Amino acid sequence: MSDTHAFDSQEHSHLCESLEGLYRERTLRPFKAGQTIPLRRQEMWIVYRGLVQVLTLHSTGDEVLLGLVGPLMPLGLSLTSLEPYQAVAMTNVDLLRLSVEEVQRSPHLARELNEQLTRRLRHTEALLALAGKRMVVDRLHGFLMLIGDEYGQASDEGTLINLRLTHQQLANAIGTTRVTVTRCLGELKDAGLVGINSKRRLYLKKSEPFVEAGV
Repeated sequence: MSDTHAFDSQEHSHLCESLEGLYRERTLRPFKAGQTIPLRRQEMWIVYRGLVQVLTLHSTGDEVLLGLVGPLMPLGLSLTSLEPYQAVAMTNVDLLRLSVEEVQRSPHLARELNEQLTRRLRHTEALLALAGKRMVVDRLHGFLMLIGDEYGQASDEGTLINLRLTHQQLANAIGTTRVTVTRCLGELKDAGLVGINSKRRLYLKKSEPFVEAGV
């Protein structure tokens, strides 16, 4: 089973009902963390469970994170003009495949998916804002807060990020190295802003604002 919840959001209940109606007739496609998700121009995927990162590549071969796609959000080549464009499972995921044609035939479904694209746009703007932070430790903290706000779960310790995120994945997301992420996580722990529970999951603590370090 994947790490994040499926279609259980009250805020997006209409889309939940539409997609669960489709799901009864179809098989979800599972992908393991790290797997590349095949993309075709006339199809799109809807995330049922888990988290997907969408990427492009510089001419140098460096990956650039374009955004994170979580439950209920669509992704696909029909939704972008970028080339190359790649989708990689950040956690174990279950996806529902739709054709562009069937979305176009359903004004209700198209409208609901457009709302989810607006959510994705807000996420992308937040990631762009993080990229402007000079200190890596602030970018990391901001990224964890972004994940926590959207996908976190309330717990006794604070906001639990119930995702299997490696230090390398975090490094790729904020444009740094795995070693630097490890060091910055140590600083955030020392500052009382994050912790790790017995299941090795990160959680965000409620604390005073972090005083910038020199990383």
